[in-house]
Amino acid sequence: MQDYVVNRPDEGAMEQILEKNFDNAAGAILRLAWQAGLLRDEIQHLTWAQIDFLDSRIVLPDRRVPIPEDLAAYLADLREGRNRCSEVVVLSDRDKKPLTPQSISRLARQALDAAGQTSVRLIDLRHDFVLRQLESHDWQYVSRITGIEAAAMNLHFGAHLEKKKVSTRVRREAAPAEIDEFALWKLLQAERATPVGAALWLTWQLGLRLEEIVSLTWAQVDLAAETLRLPDRELPLTSGLLGVLRELRAASPEAERVLTSPRTGKPYDRTRLSRLVRAALVRGGLDNVTLRDLRLDCAIRVGGENEVVAWLRRKRSITRNETASLLGVSRSTAYNRLKLMVKRGRLTQIGARYYLKETVVPPERQEAVILEYLDREGFAFRQDIARLLKIDARQVRPILQKMIAAGQIVQEKQKYLLAEQKAHA
Repeated sequence: MQDYVVNRPDEGAMEQILEKNFDNAAGAILRLAWQAGLLRDEIQHLTWAQIDFLDSRIVLPDRRVPIPEDLAAYLADLREGRNRCSEVVVLSDRDKKPLTPQSISRLARQALDAAGQTSVRLIDLRHDFVLRQLESHDWQYVSRITGIEAAAMNLHFGAHLEKKKVSTRVRREAAPAEIDEFALWKLLQAERATPVGAALWLTWQLGLRLEEIVSLTWAQVDLAAETLRLPDRELPLTSGLLGVLRELRAASPEAERVLTSPRTGKPYDRTRLSRLVRAALVRGGLDNVTLRDLRLDCAIRVGGENEVVAWLRRKRSITRNETASLLGVSRSTAYNRLKLMVKRGRLTQIGARYYLKETVVPPERQEAVILEYLDREGFAFRQDIARLLKIDARQVRPILQKMIAAGQIVQEKQKYLLAEQKAHA
């Protein structure tokens, strides 16, 4: 097996090359490879829509790459000089058309050779970018902006570092990591029905251990009953996880195991799946989160839901602030927990308050129930409507105001009547 060779360029020579090739395609190619770590294919297909000048970053399908101030300024000048004639960033100097991969390599080779960097390849400029980032940042950050997993970093770049190894240990305090639920939700949507996505769903939503996930078979999954049956317990499937499992089943109808490699069709082993999940968490910005953290968060969340239900049985309704105080979490986390309980069908949201679903008239039925009551009783006070809907009296006003604006009812001092009754009076 051939050794993985990294030929690092001379920094002074690179600065001279970039200065000499300021206004041509070779300069754009070399800058994107050396200052942003882009691959040849990424350079070829890069469009202006992918360059976020506001946040100084390049947005690629699998990652977001922050760019230094001088590269951002260079790209801005390049776009203005082109008068936005093309969506593609790197164009031929002669005919202003997109370059082929071979042309990109040739232009880079000519510029490097002219400055005496004859052993340096275009891919070496990306490698040098990776090494420079590893010298000043932790591996999670570098993995996130380059798309390279920790194992590959150790294998290919560890020998070039001072400590001869990329440390992949999660560095943090002994306390469990706080889960950024918004970042996790975005990662779940991005991974969707991949083995990694399913593993994350099964851990975070159901609290499964990695050993249970890799050994899980379709015989244990009852999609019709929306249930997962393990040897020691039976778990209801959430709507999000149910959708993921249905997609996985449709993609591999003959598979025995739930998680199999899309390429080989073979089941994952514990080590391989753990590595893939870890890499996905890093890409998603959840650097310090492990599968154990997700399991613990599941246990806390489920326990937290029971606390919310107990509160509601005592006090009938709860707000986001009350939930945050009850569970000892941030207002944002409390909001996400309440929304999840609504999605699962445990709660109903009316305005800023949440109720047990079976204890109130659902929002979609409120107007019909009010109209039926007024038709039967003739009129009602606001307190009557509150008792009818089983909600707080303060929440009734916006409902009634909306019905008045729609011409369904009218207000006569403190009384509310059907509009047609008022017309006949």
